Amino acid sequence: MADTDALRARWLRALLPARDGACFPEPYQYADALLRRWSEPQRHYHTLTHLTAVLDHIDVLEEYADNPDVVRLAAWFHDAVYLPDRSTNEERSARLAERALPEAGVSAEKTAEVARLVRLTVTHDPADDDRDGQVLCDADLAILAASPSSYAAYTAAVREEYHFVPNEAFRAGRADVLRQLLALPRLFRTPYGREHWEATARYNMRGELEMLSTAPAPPA
Repeated sequence: MADTDALRARWLRALLPARDGACFPEPYQYADALLRRWSEPQRHYHTLTHLTAVLDHIDVLEEYADNPDVVRLAAWFHDAVYLPDRSTNEERSARLAERALPEAGVSAEKTAEVARLVRLTVTHDPADDDRDGQVLCDADLAILAASPSSYAAYTAAVREEYHFVPNEAFRAGRADVLRQLLALPRLFRTPYGREHWEATARYNMRGELEMLSTAPAPPA
């Protein structure tokens, strides 16, 4: 169970350094609105637990970011809009950030950077000199390097979010995603991610891909 009081405090610690110093509305109203979004019933993996994990991983990777608090704000927004049957979640999440952050007192420059980072999670393919993008993408993908039990819980939660997709179609689509990721020269871009997460993530994904490939066929 995610600690919403702790998350509200983390929101404030990320938001305040990004504000321009003028008087703006009470900042917790934005945290509470985001927490409601992250608690929607259609979510099983993209939940407050995932948000907390991404923020925790950003804390681990903070030294590699140019603007860690901006990266943290991007984490809050990166799945703020999430409907499993839609392909526009990242774009809609970025637009939400573009509306909400100026109201909360964040400068146009930092708002644009948050939105850029959110859109980057479509591909998880930051440029070699995009330190903030590398940190956000590595933090978002760190679940791939989880322990066997946590990885199994992650895959089960993803399947539950896509409950409306027939088994055969889901296995085929999920296998395609795994093959695409495994074909990348590297999953993680920060030095920490490459050293601590890369090998385990590839091991977990190869194991999942093998299970998907050997799943029993449905009865005739």
